[in-house]
Amino acid sequence: MKGKNKNWLMVVFACLLMLGVALPSMSVHAQESDPTFDAIKKKGEVVVGLSADYAPYEFHAQVDGEDTIVGFDISLAQKIADDMGVKLKIEELGFDALLGALKTGKIDLIISGMSPTEERLKEVDFSDPYLETTQKIIVRKDDLNKFKSVNDFDGVKVGAQKQTTQEALAKSELKGSNVVSLQKVPDIVLNLTNNKVDAAVLEGPIAEAYVQRDDSLAFANVAFADDHKETAIAMPKNAPELKAAVNKSIKEVKDQKLMDKYKKEANELMFQKDQNFFQKYYKYYVSGAGYTLFLAVIGVVFGAIVGGILALMKLGKVRVVRWIATAYIEYVRGTPLLVQIFIVYFGSGIIGIELSKVAAGCIALALNSGAYVAEIIRAGINAVNKGQMEAARSLGMNQRQAMQFIIFPQAIKNILPALGNEFVTVIKESSIVSVIGVSELIFQAGNVQGASFKPFLPYLIVSLIYFVMTFTLSRLLGVAERRMNTDA
Repeated sequence: MKGKNKNWLMVVFACLLMLGVALPSMSVHAQESDPTFDAIKKKGEVVVGLSADYAPYEFHAQVDGEDTIVGFDISLAQKIADDMGVKLKIEELGFDALLGALKTGKIDLIISGMSPTEERLKEVDFSDPYLETTQKIIVRKDDLNKFKSVNDFDGVKVGAQKQTTQEALAKSELKGSNVVSLQKVPDIVLNLTNNKVDAAVLEGPIAEAYVQRDDSLAFANVAFADDHKETAIAMPKNAPELKAAVNKSIKEVKDQKLMDKYKKEANELMFQKDQNFFQKYYKYYVSGAGYTLFLAVIGVVFGAIVGGILALMKLGKVRVVRWIATAYIEYVRGTPLLVQIFIVYFGSGIIGIELSKVAAGCIALALNSGAYVAEIIRAGINAVNKGQMEAARSLGMNQRQAMQFIIFPQAIKNILPALGNEFVTVIKESSIVSVIGVSELIFQAGNVQGASFKPFLPYLIVSLIYFVMTFTLSRLLGVAERRMNTDA
């Protein structure tokens, strides 16, 4: 009996020993696994996120008559994709939306002139640096003699791009300056040329491009103590295979001095001979206007459906249903549309639903419009004299029949004019979806701004297009309203 027990103990001990050897091996294997890299190889493409308003890193240009995103970041991205043996897919977003898109799996990499700051390293991982640059201060040429050291900026308005190394540098070294943080580099330059700010802190290649294109600008002879910046590629955390593949490509680029070639190609496209401005960029505006109208139509049509349901819920007799409708309407009307767009776009990725940028924009606009349309419909129904419902019920109609044949036909005359005004409002509000990269008018104006180095003209043209669309629609609504009143 004792012998059998000893045999069992030896078997158990042997099993535990084997398990102890196997577990570390399994743990190492688990740590080395890379679902992001595996997914890239499986789908056969790497999705690179960027903000294409940052020439010469990435910007829009006409190549063989076609609008193309170009720049030395694009050349690097293509090199990485080729080395991986997959296709390159570019996902264009606002710079502020890039990290969110990476963390929610919308994109695989960020190659957009981004620096690995301490704050960013807490959220994502970075490759080895592929570019090292210095920071420059540009000023109006007439003010060149005013700025000779970092101590000359006390009380001076200094422009810098929001959430960048340049913004941090301006705040830390230009003591006493008033830093004006803006979303896009072209907006900073526009503020500088229009005397809204007196200096701008830009990355070296960007500053050189603007000074070369605008004779009224010049480099301030001011040196920062810490003007060195490393640019790297952002990627999800715990992606060792992806990081190794990207670093291998970066090493080849450095060893073969390919970045000099990429920069030369980008500069040639950036400074290509100008055609007539409108001939060169009219397609951007046509495309942007089409997307704007599409977003507005979808937003109002589906918003009317959502609004109709909410209005009936709010007019209903069931208290819980009324409370749900009221809570939704108050929440949507009480929060910014920008926040709602981010919730729909990034939130869908978190719960495993893949929405395109356009789909996310349409859904956010429809849900937002629905809350306002609900109040329009409710007010239109309430405006009908209560005696109409009583008269219908006295004739033997039930609640549904009375609403269908008596109340709604009268309410519609109150609802349609306000619904038309909602359409005009949504046309203008659709501009906010540019933050997630939907190519509507404002987004396209930013692309033209970055490609043409003209900070003011693209937005002037966009304002005229918006005016034509809304003014025409307002006049048509006025005609329709007069005819309805005549018929009445």
